Amino acid sequence: MLDTLAPPRADTALPEPFAGWFAARGWSPRPHQLELLEKAEVGRSALLIAPTGAGKTLAGFLPSLIELERQNRRRNAPVREGPHTLYISPLKALAVDIARNLERPIAEMDLPVTVETRTGDTPHARRRRQKDAPPDILLTTAEQVSLLISQRDAARFFSELKVVIVDELHSLVTSKRGHLLALGIARLRRHAPDLRTVGLSATVAQPDELRGWLAAQPGGDEDVPLADLIVVEGGAKPDLSILKTDARLPWSGHMTRWAAPEVYELIKAHRTSLVFVNTRSQAEGIFHELWRLNEDTLPIAIHHGSLDREQRRKVEAAMADNALRAIVCTSTLDLGIDWGDVDLVIHVGAPKGASRLAQRIGRANHRMDEPSKAILVPSNRFEVMECQAALDASYLGHQDTPPITEGALDVLCQHVLGMAVADPFDAVVLHEEVRSAYPYRTLDWETFERVVDYVATGGYALRAYERYAKIRVGRDGRWRITHPNVAKQYRLNVGSIVELASLPVRLVTRRNGVLQKRGPVLGQLEEFFLTSLSPGDTFLFGGHVLRMEGVRDNEVHVTKTVQTDPQVPYYGGSKFPLTTYLASGVRAMLADPARRSALPDQVREWLELQGVRSILPSSDQLLVETFPRGKRHYLVAYPFEGRLAHQTLGMLLTRRLERARLKPMGFVASDYALAVWAMADLSAHYDGATNTMTELFDEDMLGDDLDEWLADSMLMKRTFRAVAQIAHLVERRHPGQEKTGRQITVSTDLVYDVLRSHEPDHILLRATWADAATGLLDIRRLGAMLTRVKGDIVHKRLERISPLAVPIMLEIGRETIQGEASEALLAEVADELVREAME
Repeated sequence: MLDTLAPPRADTALPEPFAGWFAARGWSPRPHQLELLEKAEVGRSALLIAPTGAGKTLAGFLPSLIELERQNRRRNAPVREGPHTLYISPLKALAVDIARNLERPIAEMDLPVTVETRTGDTPHARRRRQKDAPPDILLTTAEQVSLLISQRDAARFFSELKVVIVDELHSLVTSKRGHLLALGIARLRRHAPDLRTVGLSATVAQPDELRGWLAAQPGGDEDVPLADLIVVEGGAKPDLSILKTDARLPWSGHMTRWAAPEVYELIKAHRTSLVFVNTRSQAEGIFHELWRLNEDTLPIAIHHGSLDREQRRKVEAAMADNALRAIVCTSTLDLGIDWGDVDLVIHVGAPKGASRLAQRIGRANHRMDEPSKAILVPSNRFEVMECQAALDASYLGHQDTPPITEGALDVLCQHVLGMAVADPFDAVVLHEEVRSAYPYRTLDWETFERVVDYVATGGYALRAYERYAKIRVGRDGRWRITHPNVAKQYRLNVGSIVELASLPVRLVTRRNGVLQKRGPVLGQLEEFFLTSLSPGDTFLFGGHVLRMEGVRDNEVHVTKTVQTDPQVPYYGGSKFPLTTYLASGVRAMLADPARRSALPDQVREWLELQGVRSILPSSDQLLVETFPRGKRHYLVAYPFEGRLAHQTLGMLLTRRLERARLKPMGFVASDYALAVWAMADLSAHYDGATNTMTELFDEDMLGDDLDEWLADSMLMKRTFRAVAQIAHLVERRHPGQEKTGRQITVSTDLVYDVLRSHEPDHILLRATWADAATGLLDIRRLGAMLTRVKGDIVHKRLERISPLAVPIMLEIGRETIQGEASEALLAEVADELVREAME
């Protein structure tokens, strides 16, 4: 049960000039702002949960501003050893936005307080200056914290640090970035023992987990200390709806081109709109369609992580100046960006999570007591149900952020190396420090010893290779780096975000095939997509149609063109998983006619016809349909557990079908369903007497079947590839050069095979298996589903495809849609399948 906290004292008041600044604007400090000020006065860490627009950020900074104003005026603004306040943002854009918003009241009150940002985009000269003349308040990211604490003078630099503010805390703590940051804050507490931490968030599912994350932990099985909790109730309910349309909703697909005309009309009807999408490919496609429709020449921009930094900053500045009518954006603008003139959020595609939706719609009308307006635009018919489930979750105020997981071992390997880069360490002392971080509070000594041994030798199977020996123990019992180059390599490769290999895209001009002029870099394109291009091919990027001229000096040279059917770049790993909560909402909707009444007619009629041709499963049932089509036989299951879990299930099912000599030919998975096709008659084989679907879907497939598949799985190797980079087993960046994606793949695949054969319990294989449980393979969620449906599997033997199977059947053999012609062809195939289902 959450603690009940007393309201602030009646005599709590702001000092001047702060009280006067509030009064001059007709404002009064909110109770939670005063309460957080009280917590600061007694040195208490706190988690503040408040709705969008409630003044969370100001509440977090107010104690620092007041203390710095007193301190700097009294000391006549001395040169600091290091920052007083460290603000940590999950996004570079948010750090820049917060700095801009913070500088305004500082200037208006003429406070002797300096504020600067430090991100991966900060020039090296400014970073060096920040070390010599640090600001009072430094706004940065988790990766920069790791770099700063790895410096030789980190103890001096952080000796005056009083508070760490972590904004949008919920978005960091559930990932490896959160694990790395937790370890970083543990080290900061060593440099500044009286350090106070403040977490700010609007969407929290498990407050006590976040309170524990903010507090220093004693380690082991002792009771978990918690930071104080401040909860702001209230806030206007969002004005949230699904796009009402007379257009025919697609059966499948994720690009949502069909809705571009209606999205454009919504942009025209509002002052400023944020058009959120789930992938960078979708952002390029939707922006292209909107620009094609833009007869009114409205200022519309695009923003995503692969675009060049300068282009992103120009878009952000234009938005801050109210110079744009709309931005098509991805998660790069998800969190905390405060643009008060945004009056509409358009979410193109299903949100995949209730908390993610709440975060995004909060960007509209950034005021606590006025509703944020948002319209959801589903990409296909299944997404209509997911959008309705998200609306229901929003009405109930439900949050579905995932729980904080046990600390990742590859992240710990990187941190241990970083601590040796900073200063020689005593392993016993470092183990105690690591256990003070919430994700690692139960880390046992044996595992920690193996982590240190890995950093020192690479592990048993690799210790003969000198390049894996990065630290060694001295006569004083302390561990130190083996060579100065180790420190350089560490700083070049720090972080837990593993991007797929990419090349810069540079605009050039050519005349008669000869390069005339090198222009600006537009951004980055992934190698995987580039391998599909030949000179002369066109593609969308940054809102332009570009023609590939060739690859020179590790750059993609492009020219602008007006070709009408360009390709859309592929960006790997950019799709959000469907949350368990929304998946259960969709299953409940299928089972309950009353909940389906709010759906559009064409979707409701589709589901009603499914009930006639087959059945609509109850929320706890797994429906499995088998039917022939052409010369193949199909099995379609509807677990509604997300694409990743379904892909793993498909791999395991095809192995079992192969063992039963049913000649499986392939499978395809979506967030909602799974289809397997085979040469043998699946309906006849699984007749309910000799063989049953219960046996096929038995949870024992997660035993030997899973182990055998994982032994040679490319997905497992891909997972290991990411783990190896985070743990610095392989390093992409080297001074003056960078490894290609192919070089990384070859290196890690070879090491993976060696470790599997000679050291199967290697610490990085343990880390890989842990990632597989919740990452690319989502084994944990698949196991929960198989347990849930045990004894509740309904097998329907059909003579032809069912209405519910049409969307997943359209995914079979489908290539990425590039333009209108391909969409028209897909519509023809859909019509053919629908006719079969309706007969």
